[in-house]
Amino acid sequence: MWVAASVPVLVAVGAAAAVLFRRSLRSRLPALAWPAAAVSVALTLACVLGVAEPAPGAGALWMAESLALMALTGLVVRYAPPRQAAAAAPAAGLAASVWLLRLFTPASPLEGVGACAFWGLGALLAATVGGYLRHVEVRETRAVADARAALRLRLARDLHDFVAHDISEMVAHAQAGTVTGDPLRALERVEAAGQRAMSMLDRTLDMLHHDRPLSPAGDLSGIRAAAERFSAAGAAQVRLRMDAHVTVPAELGALAYRIVVEGLTNVRRHAPQATRVDLTVGAGSGALEITMANDGVTGARGGRRGGSGLAGLAALVREQGGDLATEAVRDGWSLTARLPLAQSPEWPPASSSPTTRKASAAPSG
Repeated sequence: MWVAASVPVLVAVGAAAAVLFRRSLRSRLPALAWPAAAVSVALTLACVLGVAEPAPGAGALWMAESLALMALTGLVVRYAPPRQAAAAAPAAGLAASVWLLRLFTPASPLEGVGACAFWGLGALLAATVGGYLRHVEVRETRAVADARAALRLRLARDLHDFVAHDISEMVAHAQAGTVTGDPLRALERVEAAGQRAMSMLDRTLDMLHHDRPLSPAGDLSGIRAAAERFSAAGAAQVRLRMDAHVTVPAELGALAYRIVVEGLTNVRRHAPQATRVDLTVGAGSGALEITMANDGVTGARGGRRGGSGLAGLAALVREQGGDLATEAVRDGWSLTARLPLAQSPEWPPASSSPTTRKASAAPSG
């Protein structure tokens, strides 16, 4: 009878293994561990108190019971909710450790504790393996979550820096068309800006659909075109001075273009009364230097309200080892950025989708 009491323990362990095939049931592992440990400890107490005597062949079955309880200990630590596992796993491990007392009577309590502790090393090993696997899973989950968050932030920055710029340009051209009386030319420029915005959306979707890295948008050569488009879209004229001989890595050039575009967008949004923008791009002291200043007074001199575009750009610049600062100047606002001219990793080729190719060929107007 008492030998047969080990059977429920083995059944409970088998049920625990079956639970693993359904992730939603893993929280029930402690509910299986508790009765299995209780039955095992009760059988051990019965043997120690002399209520039950070992039957022939009982040792092999009891050893299998102990090994099963060790396995159950590891499974609980690996899969069960932390709070429940903290109580159920020690119970199962204790039951797996004291079964030796069914087969022999120790000469002293110290001998009994030593024998049970030695056998309990198996339960401790199982719990250690389960805990390690759990830690690896948690670390991988966090790594995936961090990667997704970084990707979302990267996409949000790109959409903010480029799409917002093109949309604000479309609005500026539409407004200029009503003033200059040349709606056809304004519509052509609105179309070109819309094509650039669609290009950005298209390359983003292309990257998401094909699981490829996001290639950089823009370079140093695009700064001049961006300045010309800005001048054509409003009253403010960009006075650009750029070193034609400076060469920078693709990633650094894309970041410089992003800084200029964000600065021009902020001028359009926050200083619509500006009449000029002084923009200088050049290399000096081992760094690419970008300075931009406008003459549009924006009200309070202590600061400027806006979105998170400049803050995100400042973070990107710091990642490259540079710095970006903005400050109020006489009758306007200025932006200064320094990007170290260190070799940056090359970006993969740009999107090859039809919309991207069409947008890149659109007139810059």
